[in-house]
Amino acid sequence: MTIHQNGNTNNNLYNLMQQLVEENKSLWHIRKYYLDDADDCKDCQKLWHDMIEAKSEWVARLEPLVQHYINQ
Repeated sequence: MTIHQNGNTNNNLYNLMQQLVEENKSLWHIRKYYLDDADDCKDCQKLWHDMIEAKSEWVARLEPLVQHYINQ
């Protein structure tokens, strides 16, 4: 990937990509481990499901921004 923008744009793209990775890692952990660990706690299950929804929305917002900067 070659980016032809100034340093700030490169930093911004890096930051967006880094956050996208972090959100996806967090989603993976919640789905793979946290929900099972909270199987005896309805409030905890609700929290994790709400967090999955919120983080999924962040991923959906980050992905097109990352794609936009990659395609410039």
